[in-house]
Amino acid sequence: MFLQTFDTSEGREGYGEFREPIGRAGARGERRVGYPRRHKPNMAGSGTRLDFARMRPSALRLAAAALAAAAAAGRLGAQTLDPRAYAANPIGASFALASYAYQTGDVVFDPTVPITDVSAKLNAGALAYVRTFGLFGRSANAGVVVPYVWGSLEGNVFEERRRITRSGFADLQMRFSTNILGSPALTPAEFARQPPKTTLGFSLFVSAPSGEYDPTRLINISAHRWAFKPELGLSHPMGKWVFELYGGVWFFTENTNFFGGQTRSQAPIGTFQGHVSYTFRPRMWLAADATYYTGGRTTVNGRLNADLQTNSRVGLTAALPIHGPHSVKLAWSRGASTRIGADFTTYQVTYQFLWFDR
Repeated sequence: MFLQTFDTSEGREGYGEFREPIGRAGARGERRVGYPRRHKPNMAGSGTRLDFARMRPSALRLAAAALAAAAAAGRLGAQTLDPRAYAANPIGASFALASYAYQTGDVVFDPTVPITDVSAKLNAGALAYVRTFGLFGRSANAGVVVPYVWGSLEGNVFEERRRITRSGFADLQMRFSTNILGSPALTPAEFARQPPKTTLGFSLFVSAPSGEYDPTRLINISAHRWAFKPELGLSHPMGKWVFELYGGVWFFTENTNFFGGQTRSQAPIGTFQGHVSYTFRPRMWLAADATYYTGGRTTVNGRLNADLQTNSRVGLTAALPIHGPHSVKLAWSRGASTRIGADFTTYQVTYQFLWFDR
């Protein structure tokens, strides 16, 4: 599960009120699949085991792939919806954020996999810090997120019902972003006087393999690999409306210690987002969000899995001021179409406090 924890925008009007930018959050994740030839995986970590002996080798490989995919589905970074991610901000601002997200829903598998009726209930909390600064005369920001995940996953293997639970720290998330066009590095006072402009930004999101991981378990919280997503984002204001388009690609390193020492790799995932938002008053806005992502087919020890993703999601995001530098963001999203992977509904709330250099 990935949290929106890198948001740094509430609309330019808010700076005229108290010269402070409002942050946006974002977080992302990835998924893992594969199969063991000689292992009966311990799904619950307490002696409960799945009967893989009844499966043909091809079904065994697909089943294990599907189970690992289900465990990681809630953390897929391509699912994240981040309105106003590339809105301009003044330099010298710091953001402290606390976020909670809840996801529930089904996981869709290839029809040849003997696993059915799979559902998940996942929770994630995160603490984050974001800082804005000038870089070669342009507005830029960098942030870090520390997430903690807990939840359960259950489903039928043949006709047997199985359930697992997991909890622990997920992989550390970092993001760097800079504007390329339309947003020079400005102080809060300068920023408040400048009319809004169309901006083009670049960001790099990094997920580090720092979370809970046990190679004897098929299902883990951490992906145990690095992931990188370069992205371009266009933001175009028109009065109180803001129109945005993003395009990026997730790249993954190999997990060379996947479930008993196997090697798991994953193809890149292309991600696309579109957002339309309306500002009701300073620091209060509502956005309609949509994302489409495709790719991510995996291999384990050179064997290609049937887990190509071609999915889409829609959602709503609202930013609400509380008092002074305090604000809250509420987000909801659900799957619009799901070929393979998570078909989850997500609810998220993020609290933010910000301050400026003296």
